[in-house]
Amino acid sequence: MKYLVASVMLFVTVSAFHTIASELPVEAFASAPSVDMLKLSPDGTKLSMIQTIDTDEQQLVLVKLVDLTTDEQRFLVKADSRDLTIFSVIWANNKQLLMRAAYATHRFGTPVTETRLMVVDVETGKNKSIVSGQLARRLVRTPQFQSNIVDLMPADEHNFLLALDGFNQESGVSVVKVNLNGERYSIVAHGRKGIYDWVADRQHQPRIAMFREDTLYEVKEKLADSNDFRTLWQFEIFSGDEVWPIGFDSNPNILYVSAYHDGRLAIFSTDISKEKPQLTLVKADPNYDVPADIDYSWQHNKVIAIGGDYVDDAHQLFQKALDAAIPDADNHILSMSHDQNRYIVKSSSATMAGSYLLGDRNEKSLGYLIDKYKALDPALMVAKQKISYQARDDLKIEGFLTTPLGYQQDVSAALPTIIFPHGGPISFDDDGFDYWTQFFANRGFAVLQMNFRGSHGYGFDFMQMGLQGWGLQMQDDVEDGTRWLIKKGIADPKRICIVGASYGGYAALMGAVRTPELYQCVISFAGVTDVEDLVKSHRRFTNYEIVKKQLGDNFDLLEQRSPLTHAEKIQVPVLLIHGTKDRSVPVDQSTAMYKALRKRDKNVQYIELEDGDHYLSTNSHRLQTFKAMDSFLKTHLLRPMQQAAIN
Repeated sequence: MKYLVASVMLFVTVSAFHTIASELPVEAFASAPSVDMLKLSPDGTKLSMIQTIDTDEQQLVLVKLVDLTTDEQRFLVKADSRDLTIFSVIWANNKQLLMRAAYATHRFGTPVTETRLMVVDVETGKNKSIVSGQLARRLVRTPQFQSNIVDLMPADEHNFLLALDGFNQESGVSVVKVNLNGERYSIVAHGRKGIYDWVADRQHQPRIAMFREDTLYEVKEKLADSNDFRTLWQFEIFSGDEVWPIGFDSNPNILYVSAYHDGRLAIFSTDISKEKPQLTLVKADPNYDVPADIDYSWQHNKVIAIGGDYVDDAHQLFQKALDAAIPDADNHILSMSHDQNRYIVKSSSATMAGSYLLGDRNEKSLGYLIDKYKALDPALMVAKQKISYQARDDLKIEGFLTTPLGYQQDVSAALPTIIFPHGGPISFDDDGFDYWTQFFANRGFAVLQMNFRGSHGYGFDFMQMGLQGWGLQMQDDVEDGTRWLIKKGIADPKRICIVGASYGGYAALMGAVRTPELYQCVISFAGVTDVEDLVKSHRRFTNYEIVKKQLGDNFDLLEQRSPLTHAEKIQVPVLLIHGTKDRSVPVDQSTAMYKALRKRDKNVQYIELEDGDHYLSTNSHRLQTFKAMDSFLKTHLLRPMQQAAIN
């Protein structure tokens, strides 16, 4: 791909009061993280991590081991990222790692994702599936998901609890105590039809079973010394009655749950030994949902953090000292040795993707290890600005605006702009580092992200507004944000491209359908184009009724809310990108849209990523995608402006 110096110079000339920062290579943004998932061994002498290496023939993802005493480095596991995604590596003890991985395959002709749990010997590098030998022979069918660890039991070096189905054709998920050093296992909680997950207490007893039938959920307590259950809560998915277990306190009867309080998700505690457990409010926020997280210290035998904040005095003081040592950053402790002396910190900010540091409390030291994205200089990145605007029905929509480095609205010309709705759609954008947004800003674009109605984190009513709302008010919120940015004088109305992935790709295409005059181009990565077909494709999955409840089951309406149905209305250039092993949005969604646009002689480009997934997990796929977007945006947003300047 060629980049013309003249093009960059012309851009600076047109935006006379806006100095563009150095344009970094596409590889700086599109390369996979240098390292990820750093974890300390229990004794603090070794460090495990995930590293990505490209070769001419393979895109390797590796589990790397670093001896902190000798500085020796070894690769324990090597895999092609087009075949396998390693999504978690955990120290089981000082000699063994547990590696969780996923891969795309088929079951009875249906495309699915399966997971496996491998135990890795850190001395030899040998690995094998946990579900093997006697345990595998005990199963009457091979479970699709084999990586759900219920309880790691860190004080026990030899055993852990694993959730597993397949012991008979009808039962749900059971809990199995698995020995790491051999084939021994024992079923400690037998499954029953409808069980899909378990929660163990701090004494390592499976106490809470999660049941589901279609859209009805039940949270049940397993009675002691019995295979019977007691129903604690029952609710419909997406209802205000939801109560989701998070985890236990040291007291085996005190359970923390996430439930609604004044219309926002909050954290409660409850005593399940009572005949009718009552919810006691622990943490709430009047404006936003509280994250359903607790952190438990088995060394101190108590909960130390709730909803993302420390509640334990000692840990609060330690975090305060850490933040003083690394100011103006979000400092998160990723891993600690069992004696809590050594620790790994990830330090990040709105302009810094993340640096990893190794701390030693006895030596009172904190040293740099490595950057997550070493090619991205924080000095060349830009922070997001939190914004809000009123939708056409006066609903407040929050979002984030990113402008190129050096941009000043009072002296700069209006900017070429990327409208960037998030995927999900029950998800959200925040002010954290985002390599997509930084890439666009580095190219000289303003970037608007909005948490349209239906986004997660804004309470029950806001979430409900998004149910079965694809192409309706959710889409209005995106359009209203675009017009707001134009009215503010930030977005140049003649140079706006709408870009999105997954649901965001759907919103991008629907934007071009509904308001063909508003956008000058569209980029859809793994976007939904046929909502009716997406819903119907779930008929062979257990969540079919949930999908219908979220998206709708009036197929005539869904057809009318699909970009595929309205391909004729799209009047601007379109770039479609999709992976062939996408198990979230089938690749057929993009191929069908491409054919429909080509049939109508529309300006469309389609890039198919061979063996690509929904998340750009493979380095070469990231690079291919970002280079295509770079060329497409320069062609359709920057070059028309440069030509106008020449004329």
